[in-house]
Amino acid sequence: MTSVEGSRSPGTPEPGELPGSVDVVVIGAGHNGLVTAGYLAAAGLEVLVVEAAPTPGGNTRTEELTLPGFAHDSCASAHVLIQSNPLLKDDELGLVSTYGLEYVLTDPAVVLPQPDGDSLVMHRDLEATQAEVARWSARDAAQLGAMISDWQDGLAAVHGRWSSGLELGTTEAARRYLGLRERSAWDVVHERFTHPTIRSFVLWLAMATIQDPRRPGTGFLPSSLTAGRLSFGWATPLGGSSALPDALVRQLRDHGGQVVCSAAVTTVEVSGGRAVAVRTADGRRVRARRGVVSSAHLALLAEMLEGAAGSDDLARARDTWQPGLSVFAVHAALRGDLAYPSRSGSIASVAGGLGSADGVVAQIDAFHRGQVDAVDPWLLVVDQTVVDRDRAPGGGATFKILTVAPYTRSDGRSWDDAKDEYAAALVGLVRARVDGLGQEDILALRAESPVDVAGHNPHNLGGSCHGGEFRTADGVISGWPTYRTSVPGLFLTGATTHPGGSVSGRPGRNAARAVLTDLGIDPATVMGPT
Repeated sequence: MTSVEGSRSPGTPEPGELPGSVDVVVIGAGHNGLVTAGYLAAAGLEVLVVEAAPTPGGNTRTEELTLPGFAHDSCASAHVLIQSNPLLKDDELGLVSTYGLEYVLTDPAVVLPQPDGDSLVMHRDLEATQAEVARWSARDAAQLGAMISDWQDGLAAVHGRWSSGLELGTTEAARRYLGLRERSAWDVVHERFTHPTIRSFVLWLAMATIQDPRRPGTGFLPSSLTAGRLSFGWATPLGGSSALPDALVRQLRDHGGQVVCSAAVTTVEVSGGRAVAVRTADGRRVRARRGVVSSAHLALLAEMLEGAAGSDDLARARDTWQPGLSVFAVHAALRGDLAYPSRSGSIASVAGGLGSADGVVAQIDAFHRGQVDAVDPWLLVVDQTVVDRDRAPGGGATFKILTVAPYTRSDGRSWDDAKDEYAAALVGLVRARVDGLGQEDILALRAESPVDVAGHNPHNLGGSCHGGEFRTADGVISGWPTYRTSVPGLFLTGATTHPGGSVSGRPGRNAARAVLTDLGIDPATVMGPT
C-alpha cells in the first residue's frame, strides 16, 4: 500500500539512524505510542520512538488505497473519543493551537437510512435528535433525553476517571456507573427503548467499538457513545487520520524527540532485573537509560523479552488475549458523494449506518460459526469528502464500509477468493438505501478481509483493529488494566491496554502518567489531574 505523499503527511520522517542511547525508547508509532512520547518529551526526557512500518500512525494512517489522489483512512476514520481526552479538550500538548491539528465536528452526526426510503438523522443536538426519534416513538424520544441526562448527572465524570485509569471513588455516581458496566448494551437498550427502529439506532451507536453488545461489561456504551456523537458528531480530522500522528510527530520533534521508521523492534533486553535496551530485526541496538514503553501487541510482548525471569503478568496477558470481533472493510473511489433520502430531501453525511438490532445479533452469531452475513448486518458507511474535499480530486469521494466478519471461514474458502464477492454483497445493501453508489459511480474498489486487515498492521492480530479483548477471572475486558509490568522500567501502552482500542489517546496519556510518576517527575508539569 502506498502512503499519501506531500502535504498530507508533513510529519512523516525518513528512515534514520538510531541513537546509541536515550532516556526512554517507545516501541511503536501508533497514535498512543506517540502520545506517550509527546508527554515524556514535554517533561524534558530524551525520547526515541521506533516504528516497524515505513510511516508513523499505526491504525491512524491515511493512504492511497484505490486511485492516485484518493486519500483513504485505512482503519480509523472518526476521532470522537479523543475529543474528551484532556490531550485535546485542554490542548495539553498544543496539537491544535501550535501543531495544526484540525477537526470538523459534523452535523449530521450519522444518518441511518430506513427500508421504507426515509432516514433517521442524528444531529449534534439532543433536542433535534429527540425530534427525529419522536417520528417513530415519542416515548423513546423522552427516554433518549433521560439516558443522556443520567449520563451527564455524574456518570460522564466517573467514566472520565475510568478512562484515565484512576480510582472511581465511592460516590453515588460511581456506584451507578459500576452497576451500568455490569450489564450488557443489549439489555440496557431493550429496557429503555421500545420501538424496533430506535432500539436498532441506539444499538448501532453502541457497536462503534466493535464489541458484542450482549456481553456483560458493555452496558455503558449506549450512553457514552450516544453522548459522544451528540457532542462531537463524526469528528473528522482534516487531511485524514494521519493528521493526528503527523501533529504528534511535529510536537515530539520540537521537544527534542525522534521517530525512526522501518525499524522493527524484536527484542527488549532485561539486565539486572530492568528493561535496559531494545534491538531491531536488523541488529541495531538502543540503550534505554530510564525506561522502555511498549505498544507492541500484548499477545507478542512476552516473547520479545530477553533476560527476564518471572514476567508472569505478560504471559497471562498473552494467554488470556483473544481477537474478539474481526473486521471486513470495503474502500472505494467514487465520482461524487453519497446522498441519503430524508423527509426533507436528500442529505449528505460523513457517516451512515445500516443494520437492525436483530440483524446485528444474527450477524454476530454467524460470525461465531465462521460464516459471513449479508442479510441485515451492522454496517458503518463513511464518506469523508462531504466535509474534507481535498481527500479526492475532481469532485470525487472517498468511501468506506466497515463490518464484522470471521477471520477463518467455516466453508473452507480462502478470503482471497471470497472477499470480492462479499464486498459486492455489502455494496449492494448500501446501494439499496442511498443514491450515488451505482456501478457507474464506482471508479475503483478495494476489499480487505480480516486477513488483509491483519496484514496491514502487526497490531491487528486476528483481523481485530480495536485491540481485541482479554478473558480474565473478572470477565472479559477490552484492555489490559495496568501500564506497569513485573519488569521494572518496562511500561505498556497501545490498543491492548486500558481502556482498549479506538482513537482515544487514553492508553498513551495514561502510560505517560505512569512513567513520569515512576521516574519521580510530577505529571502535573505536562497534564491535568484526570
